[in-house]
Amino acid sequence: MSEKMFSEEQLEQLRSFPEISADELIRYFTPTAADAAFVSPGGRGPVDRLGMLVQLCTLPWLGFVPDDVASAPPAAVARVAERLGVAPAALRLYGKRDQTRSDHLGLIAKYLEWQTAPAGSQAMKELEQFLLDRAMEHDSPTLLFNLAREYLMAAKVIRPGALILAKMVGTARKAASDLTSQLVGHLLTAEVRTDLERMLLVDAGLGMTRLEWLVSPARDASATSVKTAIDKLTWLRAIDAHQMDVSVLPNERRRFLAQVARRSTNQGLERRKERKFPILLAFVAQAAVDQLDEVVALFDQAVSARESRAKSKTDEALVERAKKGEARQLVMEMILPVLADPSIPDDEVGGMLRERIGMQRLREITSDAWKPLPRDHGRLSELESSYTYLRQFTPNVLAAIDFQGGPGTAELMEAVAVLKEMNRLGGRKVPAGAPSGFMPAKYADYLATARRSGEDTAYRHYWELCVILCLRDRLRSGDVFVPGSRRYADPATYLYTPEQWAPRRGEYCRLVGKPPNAAEALEQGKEELHAALQELETTLAGAAPDDTGMVRLDEDEHLVVPPLSAEDVPAEAKALRDELAAMLPFAPIASLLIELDARTHFLDCFTHAGGRKLTTSVETKCNILAVLIAMSTNLGLARMSEACGVSYDVLAWPMEWYVREETLREANTVIVDHHYGLEPAKVFGGGTMSSSDGQRLPVRGKTLTGRTMVIHGGQVLSTYTHVSDQWSTYGTKVIVPTAREAHFVLDDFLGNATDLPIAEHATDSHGATLINFALFDLVGKALTPRLRDLTRVTLVRDDTPTEIAKRYPHAGPLLGARWNENLIADCWPDLLRMAGSLKYGQPTASLIVGKWSAASRQNTLAAALKEWGVLRRTVHLAKYLSDPAFRRKISRQLNKGESLHALRRDLHYAQQGTITRPHLEQQTEQAWCLTLLTNSVVAWTTEYYSRAVLELRSQGREVSDEILSHISPGHSDNINFFGVINVDVEAELAKLDTSGWRPLRPVQLRQLGLTP
Repeated sequence: MSEKMFSEEQLEQLRSFPEISADELIRYFTPTAADAAFVSPGGRGPVDRLGMLVQLCTLPWLGFVPDDVASAPPAAVARVAERLGVAPAALRLYGKRDQTRSDHLGLIAKYLEWQTAPAGSQAMKELEQFLLDRAMEHDSPTLLFNLAREYLMAAKVIRPGALILAKMVGTARKAASDLTSQLVGHLLTAEVRTDLERMLLVDAGLGMTRLEWLVSPARDASATSVKTAIDKLTWLRAIDAHQMDVSVLPNERRRFLAQVARRSTNQGLERRKERKFPILLAFVAQAAVDQLDEVVALFDQAVSARESRAKSKTDEALVERAKKGEARQLVMEMILPVLADPSIPDDEVGGMLRERIGMQRLREITSDAWKPLPRDHGRLSELESSYTYLRQFTPNVLAAIDFQGGPGTAELMEAVAVLKEMNRLGGRKVPAGAPSGFMPAKYADYLATARRSGEDTAYRHYWELCVILCLRDRLRSGDVFVPGSRRYADPATYLYTPEQWAPRRGEYCRLVGKPPNAAEALEQGKEELHAALQELETTLAGAAPDDTGMVRLDEDEHLVVPPLSAEDVPAEAKALRDELAAMLPFAPIASLLIELDARTHFLDCFTHAGGRKLTTSVETKCNILAVLIAMSTNLGLARMSEACGVSYDVLAWPMEWYVREETLREANTVIVDHHYGLEPAKVFGGGTMSSSDGQRLPVRGKTLTGRTMVIHGGQVLSTYTHVSDQWSTYGTKVIVPTAREAHFVLDDFLGNATDLPIAEHATDSHGATLINFALFDLVGKALTPRLRDLTRVTLVRDDTPTEIAKRYPHAGPLLGARWNENLIADCWPDLLRMAGSLKYGQPTASLIVGKWSAASRQNTLAAALKEWGVLRRTVHLAKYLSDPAFRRKISRQLNKGESLHALRRDLHYAQQGTITRPHLEQQTEQAWCLTLLTNSVVAWTTEYYSRAVLELRSQGREVSDEILSHISPGHSDNINFFGVINVDVEAELAKLDTSGWRPLRPVQLRQLGLTP
């Protein structure tokens, strides 16, 4: 079983010493005086002392000691040898007898209080149970192996052999499969089995299997798509999919089984025989929730599309009205002076005006009646023209979805109930007494006018449109929710309950550095506020009114914030960048990926979706690489087939079963972690800061994520990426381009699975909201955006204006509002509970941010969150205004993210960069392929920068880190991704030298501009 999961090469790696990082070197290979004394009793020679101390340092590092102790990392051996005063070369003579090494390891284990775990021991039984529990959550053999290793290290148990542990992982995976069937067996009645079997048969009416029908998402938010989604939901409810409780299975297990069903053919599932039933059961249970969410989402988008259309037409009408108004204004300027002149007799006024203005012009101006506009400028009236279209699906949605209201929605929910009853009975007239107090004041005149004039049809149309619009808006804010939904559930269910939160609160507060007590939190907030305000006061007091380069107050005591001057990049940096680029070798994109995989093994992350960890053959690796290149360059599989000479069908198989969002994320994490360990990466930044920004990409065809934007010349979607200060991209998300980017800032930031120790995040103004300021602080991080229109931003104080002005004569008048401490004090426990729920991954951050950003004024918790956000924004802005270096650091980080946009455009060149894949899942996979290639180029370039800098320094050149920090690895100067793409792993690896590198270009050829 282990041979199927791990190749011999992988097993050998698991038995051997890995590469060691600088942090690990210092942490584990710094022996204490007691350690040195332990290995140095009388009579023990220098060879044994050195070998024993290497083992002593290795055990806490790896959890075991490889048999070949002499193969320990040279840097680690040298560090230990220096501590003992022994030559590092002595280690080669250590452990000629296996008994010597094992005896020493036994002494070391006793000294460090570690224990062995022979077969059948209590420790091994506990490990078996641990692995079974984890195998129910995760099916990846590599992940399970690493979790087992970490478990043993935490218990101070020496890891057994790699083959033994691999067999235990295999046994746990099989046991998890058997346990899954056992746990859901009571649900698999004869009737359920029959329903699940029918899913794999071709339905005559659909022309496809029910499984294929269910996994095909909508392409657009049309009335037809909404009704099709309702049909799917109705079918799932008919087989009681919404009542199938598979909560006995862990979340990850359910997600894994459902994914297998989505990616399998009906023939493939039939071959699984009995094992197909738990897979299909998990799929339909999840599909019932997903389909419910899709119906509501399509309803929202379809209504919003018609509202946007009405807005566009209204805006056009307003432009025309403005033109006519300009003509009327010009006429009025001719009329008013005549009327205001008392010297002109009254009986001559009319004739004089007609003569001056002209009858033709007067007729043109008076030909159209000039009516006053309603409060909404006529938008609801324009939307009324889409009433018939909306009626094609809104009654179906109201009938199929059980909308529930929270506080403050009683009238709206009563109106929804009235409308549902009218739809059921076919009523055409709104009943007398039907509620209307829920609707915005801007729409009230429409109903009042229709009621006065007795126009029942018009009243029905306007009233129903108001119900639909208000229902949609309250769904977005969470004031209205849908039981059984994931995305539109009651917001309170996204968070830990008070009972669940109580045992976690203390640990969480220690983790993020927040006091559990509200009074202490308020005092801590005030201290930070006054420290920041004091810095701002000092800055403003020291700036003269005529000092145009400083943040200052002008003569009228208004804040003046001059723009930052362009960063002065040293000329030496530009010259060095050109020189390094000339030294780097040229590499086709496929060669680059093959070379990088030889050092990182990122291709091992691409596991089969069916849970089978097969030995990845060279051919499979080639095909996976071809798919990655096809998706990231936007060639597509058909064109890639022509470019690399591999048939389309051969490429489609790894695309379907290996290249998925989770495997792409894992592979990307491996590359980012590899880049983080490179020396030049530490020069670029410490990995502690990141930024996020959206990039528009053109999209063709029908898709739910695309929107037509005039400024971009057509339909586009957005990829929202998170970039570290080391130029690596650790997060990617496809979003609707018109969506508020601020809602997605926290998603990948909190979901960061890389080794990057990010604590600070920068955005532009689009990512900065009060909700984000608050949540970043409450999860122990810092949001440091670059903000525009600072003079319009409200800053807060904690005292009266008089007292604040005494304390801060210059900064005090800028603080326009008082901070509501009482609201924070009342809600502090719930604020911590919300932040902890986000930190520990209960809800998706974008879901919470979106709900609370749109929440009504009645939502006390949302109001408290915004109040805390006002404080954090004030602290940030005070520091931002008083420290130019801080502003420049933020600007520099944002520029890194924008610079990588250019690299992505270079890589994503085919079909003019236009996305043609219609579904969000497909677009997300393509976006992650592009991110993976972008990071590969950055990592490869950084590696060769390091080698080129070493060569320059070996020649006596002084290359300072300060100059090197201004150089970007995010460029494609040395990469060729056009023409024939030859993916040949063995041939490419053969081109590397014995150390696994390409030679740098010789100076003579560099001067001629030639490649070697």
